[in-house]
Order: sequence, then structure tokens, then C-alpha cells
Amino acid sequence: MSTETLTREQTEAAALSAMVVEQADRLFRGEVTKERMAVADRGEWPSAIWDAVDHAGLTSALVPEAQGGSGLPAADALRLVRRAGYHTLPVPFGETMIVAGLWAEAAGATLGGPSSLAPAGTTDRIGIERRGDNYALHGQAHRVPWGAHVDQILVHAHDANGSALLALVPHAIVRTERRRNLANEPRDTLLLEGVSVPAQQVRPAPASCAEGFLPAGSLLRSLQMVGAMERCLDYTIQYAMERQQFGRPIAKFQAIQHMLAEAAGHYAAAAAASELAAESFGRIDFAFAVAIAKSRVGEAAGKVAEVCHQVHGAMGFTQEHPLHFATRRLWSWRDEFGNESYWQERIGRIVCSAGGELLWERLVGS
Repeated sequence: MSTETLTREQTEAAALSAMVVEQADRLFRGEVTKERMAVADRGEWPSAIWDAVDHAGLTSALVPEAQGGSGLPAADALRLVRRAGYHTLPVPFGETMIVAGLWAEAAGATLGGPSSLAPAGTTDRIGIERRGDNYALHGQAHRVPWGAHVDQILVHAHDANGSALLALVPHAIVRTERRRNLANEPRDTLLLEGVSVPAQQVRPAPASCAEGFLPAGSLLRSLQMVGAMERCLDYTIQYAMERQQFGRPIAKFQAIQHMLAEAAGHYAAAAAASELAAESFGRIDFAFAVAIAKSRVGEAAGKVAEVCHQVHGAMGFTQEHPLHFATRRLWSWRDEFGNESYWQERIGRIVCSAGGELLWERLVGS
């Protein structure tokens, strides 16, 4: 294949990805209204939003074209997650996308309807054993996103030999305890003790999730947080330009400018780290890239939320102003799939296991 042909194909692929992201952005903007967010905040399933997203086929972005998906490169598909975070999409969009991609890779089959991941925590471990034509699951999974609302849950389990398996479990056969995070998003506990699934719904875990769902989930939350931080800054810059104090916009005051510049710096660093992690999806250095991204994005999320509420003053804490939809998610998402401390420890362990002398080469990619 000539260089010219390769360049043309890359250009066409980039144009297609940009078009998909633009269409998704327009869809999210139209569907995620303040009224619908308020309904979701009360604990009701936002069926109108999910139906629109599902009808658009966006959740199949990681599924190969041969299996009926969009077949986008992972980095391009994951940009949709960042836009979903910007619009604070109150449905399991990213989770469904990851589950669809993993199940297509593991079983060569496509899925329909909303999906989620379990275990979702840093300590949960699910056991699985063969019983005739079925497999039996044992254990509990905590803080599973939308665990009581989705059609199916992809469970990462280990058998007696320590082998990792994926089990696709219909929600209807799982008992759940309803829980919510600070943003009022469902984070349910699944009681999996004795749950039985047919053998055709169990597959060996592919290499992309050999460490469980923690790296993929952390990438989802990192991208969502970057999107939510961008939304917070948009709200705050607009407010600072409109809010008058002593006869001029508060954006003209040096103290406000300094605060916004500091927040923007944190956002830029977080965006760069999350983009590098998205580009590493499925590669051997994925876990290391995710560890850096989640720890850096979590740190930035706290600072951006703090600055944006300071600039808004009391207005930013009211239910009427939409800022809280983004900041409550930032405070919640930074603790999900491992907080900064967890991933910073992982960074240290990865570096030490490889040898400190290799750290610089690993960082600069040489």
C-alpha cells in the first residue's frame, strides 16, 4: 500500500470520526435538557434519553463493522464518552459501549439494550464454577453503575484455577440493593451468590480485560470528568463575563482571572493525560497510561470544581443553576474505579517492577 493511499485512508477515517462526534454532540445537546436531568436526579430512568442514544447506534462504536457496529478506532470511539461527560448524560452510555466491545471481542456476538460492568470496585472478586451446562457465580459486586436498571451485566469472575472469565448475566435473575452516588446516579450492589448462567454466556476474558474492568472503567471516568470539567469552565467563564461588580464584569478582576487560569491549566493537563490513555486502549501500556490519567484527572477535578463554585458564589450551589449537575459528578467519579491514591500506588508498583532506570524511556516513549 502506497504512502498516498495510506494517508488518504487516514484522512477519510479522521473525517468519519469527526462527523460521528459532531452528530453525537448535537444529539446529546438536544436530548439532555434541564428538565430531564431533574427527573433523572430523582431516581427515574430517563427512557427518552436512552432511546435516542440507542437508536443512533452510538453504543456500538467499539464493535467491528463485520459484527454490525461502527468499527471506530478506540481513541475515536472514546471521544464520545468525553462528550457524554460534557453533557452529563444520565445513562450508562460509556459502560454499554465498553461491554458491547468486550463481548464482541470475547464471544463474537452483538448486544442490545443498556449494559453495565461488575465487579466495579477495587476489592470485589467474584467466583465462578462449572455445573453441568451452566456456570454458577458466587459473591457480591458493589457500586455497579445502573446495576438495577440495565438489561444485562458483564461480570468479571475467576474460577478455582484463577482463570479470568466473562459472564453475561441478565439483570432479571440478579438480586440488587439500590445505592446512589453523590450525583444521584445508581451505583447498586449485586447479590450474585448462586446465580446460574448458561455456558454459552460465559467466555474466557480477552487480554484487554485480563486485569478486570478497573482500567477500562477508570478510563471511562477520566474521560467523563474531562468533559464535565470543560462544561464547568464554560459555565464559569460565561458567568464571569456576565456578572457585574463595581460597574464591570468580574472576569476583568485579576483575582478571578488568576483562578480561571489555574483551573484551565489543570483541565489542560487532565485532558492530555486522558487522551494518551484513550490512545493506549488495548495496548500493553494501557494500565500504566490509565493509572497516570485517573490520578491526574482526579486531582484536576477537585480543583476545577472548587474554582468554579468560588467564582459562581452562592449562585452555583442552587438547584436552579445547572453547575451542580457537573460538579457533583466530578466529586463522585473521581472516587469510582479507584481514586487518586489507589492509582498513584499502582504507578509506583508498575515503575518499581520494571526498574526505575526505565521510567524516563517509558514516559517519553523512546
